[in-house]
Amino acid sequence: MTDSRPEWAPAAINLDQPSSARVWDYFLGGSHNFEVDRRVAEQAIAFKPDMPDLARQVRMFLQRAVRTAAAAGIDQYIDIGAGVPTMGPVHETARETVPGARVVYVDHDPVAVAHGEVILADDPGAVFIQADARSPQAILDHPEVRALIDFDRPVAVLLCSLLHFVSAADDPAALVKTLQAAMAPGSHLIVQHASNDGQSGDVVKMLQMWNTNSPEPMYWRTHDEIEALLDGFTILEPGVVQVQLWRPDAEEQARAEQDHDRYASYAAVGVKPGSTTG
Repeated sequence: MTDSRPEWAPAAINLDQPSSARVWDYFLGGSHNFEVDRRVAEQAIAFKPDMPDLARQVRMFLQRAVRTAAAAGIDQYIDIGAGVPTMGPVHETARETVPGARVVYVDHDPVAVAHGEVILADDPGAVFIQADARSPQAILDHPEVRALIDFDRPVAVLLCSLLHFVSAADDPAALVKTLQAAMAPGSHLIVQHASNDGQSGDVVKMLQMWNTNSPEPMYWRTHDEIEALLDGFTILEPGVVQVQLWRPDAEEQARAEQDHDRYASYAAVGVKPGSTTG
């Protein structure tokens, strides 16, 4: 039995099919998910109990990376595969440093888009568009993107919890190259990607479970494969590292080091050469 359809949920969505964006929302403690999403999420947690902790670590990395870009003077952002924009989203984080920051959120999930549109309805500096990351040129050419983003100036592009949903056949490297070609020197590329490096058999079983139950299979990659996706960018220190180890705040440092091998996830920020930043 599925949930009754809430007012904010588009009529066209299938309440019997899980969505990665809504499962992630559940991990983060959000409310924009359905029974089918919660069921898959709980199955994942049974294999890897720290999945909610991982979701929070990814969100904290996103916030630290956005603050780094904002400190470098970047005032425009494109968050591709954004999911439901709650729990410290990009526009709130960037505006802590750059009050006039403009943000485009992109997702193919209609629930994420519908909720994002409600959140941003009275915000002229932020929009949410529905598009598929596997067609990056269509995102770059979208009229709402062109109206808000000036590609002649540095922009921060976020690909968090996204590229591990892009298969080899869909060529994640080409996706990144298309975005890179449109980015001005000094632009930041913010990446977080799940990995199978050093993971236990239970975690591998979780991946198999997810790929069996979800229409959005995951394709985990190694550290070197993830680093190769940032080819052509200058990778900021500390490099491609476990997500919790990317510039943790002082109060997070001890736990980050203690949890060194805990999370099946790498994170990095690259800068397009041609401008001094860092």
